[in-house]
Amino acid sequence: MSTDISAADLWPIVQKLPHDEQIRLAKLALGAASLGGGSDAAAYRAAPPPTEEFLCDDGALAWEGEGWEEFDAKG
Repeated sequence: MSTDISAADLWPIVQKLPHDEQIRLAKLALGAASLGGGSDAAAYRAAPPPTEEFLCDDGALAWEGEGWEEFDAKG
């Protein structure tokens, strides 16, 4: 007897939940999904970034620091 269930198996039950419980369930599911399924190292081994992804002609210190005043997090 298989114990595997799918999202389609749960869908009729989820539809019966009140809206706030559906939201709570979604948050719990997303939290569980973000913790499971392997590590970052395993993900990078499976699909490493292309070599040009991190190439840059300028160093981080060359970035302009001016013009960001309107994006102040305090406001």
